[in-house]
Amino acid sequence: MVLTRLGAHANASLCLSTATNCSIGDGILNILCIGDVVGSIGCQFLRAHLPALKKTKAIDLVIANGENSADGNGITPDSARYLLDSGVDVITTGNHSFRRRESYDLYDSCEVLLRPANYPAAAPGRGLCVVDMGRVQVGVINLMGTAFMESLRCPFETLDSLLKTPGLPKVVVVDFHAEATGEKRALGFYADGRVTALFGTHTHVPTADGCLLPHHTGYLTDAGMTGPIDSVLGVKPEIIIGKLKTKMPARFDWAKGPCKMDCVLFTAEERTGLCTGVERLSIT
Repeated sequence: MVLTRLGAHANASLCLSTATNCSIGDGILNILCIGDVVGSIGCQFLRAHLPALKKTKAIDLVIANGENSADGNGITPDSARYLLDSGVDVITTGNHSFRRRESYDLYDSCEVLLRPANYPAAAPGRGLCVVDMGRVQVGVINLMGTAFMESLRCPFETLDSLLKTPGLPKVVVVDFHAEATGEKRALGFYADGRVTALFGTHTHVPTADGCLLPHHTGYLTDAGMTGPIDSVLGVKPEIIIGKLKTKMPARFDWAKGPCKMDCVLFTAEERTGLCTGVERLSIT
């Protein structure tokens, strides 16, 4: 495993689940957020390298976006279980949440598999869970953007509603699955001081703007991707090139070869819920 430290910024009715391997002891939480996991090749790379990273960085909680963890696209019960068995504590999703019908029941039964909270209430599943780590609880929220994407409920208003949930913990992390960088940054500033951290997913391209916002919310526009390096967002380059040249439909197949795992590590105070550090990482 090669761990590349890409940048750091530091400054001095709920669904409950229990996290494993909790190493809390000093009032500080290390929360790892992993970019979109692409297919079985991404799942396998995550399984091979996540345990060592958790040990090296003393990770307490792992959140991974798994909306493309199944081969083809979407998420299946098998790919979700694979991620959870590999050390992921919470799986978030996005616009491909419901591509695979076999996952619908799992959204209702698995408390740590989230879909964007701004989907209609009739959609399977939930967009908020609380992970009980024994000494502290962590809320995880999944939202989706509306710029250049599906016309869902306003993510700003949805966040306002969720933050009024009775008993919501001090520590809250948001995965904002969105296309537009401006929408992501705007929601980051809107949430500043009200959530511990907000990171973006969806584009599969990691951004270099990890920071602490003025009121101590950790922020990153996009965490990136877990999958093949020599690809176009995980897909074989020749397929995307052909589609862009001919404008004809094409079946997307995941690329092969060496992989990476893009992620961001947020450090937070257990007592206040404030973020104290943001570190971008890429594992190859």
